[in-house]
Amino acid sequence: MADHWQECMDFGVQVARQAGAVVCAALKEDISVMLKSSPADLVTATDQKVEEMIISSIKEKYPSHSFIGEESVAAGQGSTLTDNPTWIIDPIDGTTNFVHRFPFVAVSIGFAVNKQVEFGVVYSCVEEKMYTGRKGRGAHCNGQKLQVSGQKDITKSMIVTELGSDRNPEVIKSILSNMERLLCIPIHGIRAVGTAAVNMCLVATGGADAYYEMGIHCWDMAAASVIVTEAGGVVLDATGGPFDLMSRRVIAASTKEIGERISKELQLIPLVRDDDKKE
Repeated sequence: MADHWQECMDFGVQVARQAGAVVCAALKEDISVMLKSSPADLVTATDQKVEEMIISSIKEKYPSHSFIGEESVAAGQGSTLTDNPTWIIDPIDGTTNFVHRFPFVAVSIGFAVNKQVEFGVVYSCVEEKMYTGRKGRGAHCNGQKLQVSGQKDITKSMIVTELGSDRNPEVIKSILSNMERLLCIPIHGIRAVGTAAVNMCLVATGGADAYYEMGIHCWDMAAASVIVTEAGGVVLDATGGPFDLMSRRVIAASTKEIGERISKELQLIPLVRDDDKKE
């Protein structure tokens, strides 16, 4: 089966590259914007078009496989992860960046078997960076092997996070208070590039020492989670416990020490899991 998964991964890279070309072409056109759950939760016709393109390409080649896609879920399909080979897709991670032409936009394609992520492909298309990770086979960017920073001292760390799209004042208060607590440890700094997948890949490259966020979804982190672990990093729950793909929260860190230290500062935000049945 191992070689079959490699063939799937090669196909995933090919599809991500094609999708990235569509996204980059769309950046030169007028972008029509629609709202989802809040005035800051955006979706565009390109998100929908790219997801349809990715899913139809993969379905044609692997008709028995399952899919969880951001826009399909938004349109009412479920996001239950089964043991069946499942492609977990975010057609444009960083839609707000895309709308504003802020140059960090990624196509994220994760692939899980028996509920475990087998490989991940994240294509940061404006930068032309193709990040890949395969369980037991390492992580790469444009063919170069990736390695986390290995930093264990949180006071020497740079952390990436996001402010998210929820505009509930209580949620914003928690998010800012978490940042304040981390800054006061103190740490070197906090950055945000506007896409969970790229933030996690930056941890895999060693450019950032950790990333944490609550309120994201399985399609934001599936692909990048295996890229981080294969680059030598750790992926944890926001509590410091084992990572749960459907929990909508994550800490990705270069070392367990930094990941667990961040978890001690985080005030948890209540979230509805991705696999909660919405009847």
